[in-house]
Amino acid sequence: MDTNRITNGVERAIIENMLDRNREALIETARGLSEADARRRLVPSLTTPISLIKHAAAAERIWFQRFWAGLDESECDGYSNRDEGTFTVADDEPLADVIAEFERASRRSRAIAARFDLDDTKDNPREGTVSMRWTLLAMIEEFARHAGHGDILREQIDQSVSRRQTREASAGSGW
Repeated sequence: MDTNRITNGVERAIIENMLDRNREALIETARGLSEADARRRLVPSLTTPISLIKHAAAAERIWFQRFWAGLDESECDGYSNRDEGTFTVADDEPLADVIAEFERASRRSRAIAARFDLDDTKDNPREGTVSMRWTLLAMIEEFARHAGHGDILREQIDQSVSRRQTREASAGSGW
């Protein structure tokens, strides 16, 4: 991870740093995977390494672009509906593009969040009155949870790839 850990100081800096570190942790669960492995379905849901990142980009847009900035869906830089579509990745979308999409959405979220104080509030039809502090903390929770999912998927993928390489090496060595 490139973002240095902040453990003391101004509350906002600590919260934003933790959010950025969780964003990076999620990306790292998929970085370096082949396109096939990034899309590998290891659980019954739509959860794959690439779909977790696609979902995170949508969460950024839903909370910061739509909710806090008040933008219409057409003004957002990608999918921003609060439904299962957030996990949908087109067959022709490479992992690098999905990571870049998440990074763009995150940059835009940072800029929008900077316009608000932590104690600023807005009414949300599902959660009630929420503050910017709550939103940032909710995003930390969301991305930490999904980074954990990604870690487990990556472990399964890496183990599968390692076993396959071992089998291929054994077959090639005449054993």
